[in-house]
Amino acid sequence: MPLTYRTRALLVPRVHIGPLGLIYLIVGAIVASTHHYYAHLDTARAIGSAVLAILLWPLLFLGINLHIR
Repeated sequence: MPLTYRTRALLVPRVHIGPLGLIYLIVGAIVASTHHYYAHLDTARAIGSAVLAILLWPLLFLGINLHIR
């Protein structure tokens, strides 16, 4: 049974980020950059720290260190 456009659309998960979500992620990327989370992204641990910093950037302003040890 061939997959139609409708059945393929149901099988593919889609992420919809609104304008506020996009702004939140952009601000998070800028804040993570100013807190040096992009330095030496050569391990999964460093990449995970950068992703956490982007998603949880308000915690950086409270002084919480999100570097994974």
